[in-house]
Amino acid sequence: MTALFGYQAALLLRSQRWLPPVLLYGITLTVGVQGGRPVLDALGWTAAALLPVTAWLVRVCATQEPPAARAVTVAAAGPPRVHLSALLAAVAWAGAIGAVATGVVALISDARSADHRVVVPLLPAVAAGLLACAVSVLVGAAVGALCTRPVLHARGWSLLATATAALLALVTTGSPAQHAVSVLVTGSRTGTVHLPVSALLAAALIAAAAAAITCLLCSLRGADGGAAAA
Repeated sequence: MTALFGYQAALLLRSQRWLPPVLLYGITLTVGVQGGRPVLDALGWTAAALLPVTAWLVRVCATQEPPAARAVTVAAAGPPRVHLSALLAAVAWAGAIGAVATGVVALISDARSADHRVVVPLLPAVAAGLLACAVSVLVGAAVGALCTRPVLHARGWSLLATATAALLALVTTGSPAQHAVSVLVTGSRTGTVHLPVSALLAAALIAAAAAAITCLLCSLRGADGGAAAA
């Protein structure tokens, strides 16, 4: 898996197809996070914007391999392992982006409550922000995995499903991502930091289930289950 992971990560880096989602994330943060904004509100925005970006990166990694190359890797390692390595590469990239963004946002934000009266401890706030980003990455990975090959093959339907599912994951009550972001925003009103641990556990279960389902489908459908040009 280590070699497959490195292979998928290198493919993503060389293809430069990571640029559009990363640029989108940067633009979203530029619009939504200004210097001096309450830190928990800013970290909530940072985490929320990471979910659709992760879903996009998963779509890219799941479909980036040329059919001929995919056939070779599948023959050598099997469809489930190849597909899982693609998902892990996307999650690693998204996690790294979220961690860097969280650090930058924490530095430029005001470590106070929404009314700027209560001091917010910065290190616990950063920890909460990182956990919220992890939740968004895991939920976004589940969305991306279930909205592209081998589940959905038509590119148009895949894009529509990914955008719709990402939006619903952010606004639907009961969604781990919605809960994690709400914990930060609600805590900002009183200057209290709450760690979204329960949301992280739920997101991990959802991501694991999505990975298991898609890897099983890849196994049933063979090399064609995950290969395609995005």
